[in-house]
Amino acid sequence: MHGFANPARFLRIARWLMPLCMGAGLVVAAAALGWGLFVAPAERLQGETVRIVYLHVPAAWLGMAGWMSIAAASFAELVWRHPLAGIAARASAVPGAVFTGVCLVTGSLWGRPAWGTWWVWDGRLTSMLVLLFLYFGWMALSQASEAADGGQNKAPAIFGLVGAVNIPIIHYSVIWWNSQHQPPSITVGKSAMSGDFLYPLLFAMLGFTLVFAGCVLARMRAILADQQAEARLRRKARADVEAF
Repeated sequence: MHGFANPARFLRIARWLMPLCMGAGLVVAAAALGWGLFVAPAERLQGETVRIVYLHVPAAWLGMAGWMSIAAASFAELVWRHPLAGIAARASAVPGAVFTGVCLVTGSLWGRPAWGTWWVWDGRLTSMLVLLFLYFGWMALSQASEAADGGQNKAPAIFGLVGAVNIPIIHYSVIWWNSQHQPPSITVGKSAMSGDFLYPLLFAMLGFTLVFAGCVLARMRAILADQQAEARLRRKARADVEAF
């Protein structure tokens, strides 16, 4: 793992891996959405409204996965001081926040015909909204740290680890508390969903996960490019001062 933390080696890998993930993800996600929207049958009780599941569930999964990426990178930054760990956390924040927002919007659109209301303050929805606010807080803290001391402050990494406490709350909220949200339909080793719905959903999750990975790699490359450009400018300014 330490070998991949070398920025030059990472950039060589990301140069071909990023377009591969992005291209394959877009193709698989588009095919899965087409399958779910136009081929899969309507659900017996929810009818056509169930088709939003092919976007809502992958968005929920990636909203949580984005924060777990921040937490894992924060742990690596604090314990092993990986040079790319903080960059990986910064790169994961925006895609994670976007997917969390998509989850909340699609959930609201689905809840209106299913529950008769756009929003209910139950455990699952409230903890997912808290996750979005955590993303906003982490990004603001990270930007402040970068502006103040070049990202040397460890506060964002600590916040990333502490915020991970919300992930199991999101997952188990429908079990711990009375909720209008349905329990998990897919668990380890089994599924309560018919194959007509399950297979396009799994392909949608795979496609959007690849898109997420491509976005993170692209953002990491952009952040590294900015840092390298800034370092070159500092060296040039120092050389100009010494020459003067």
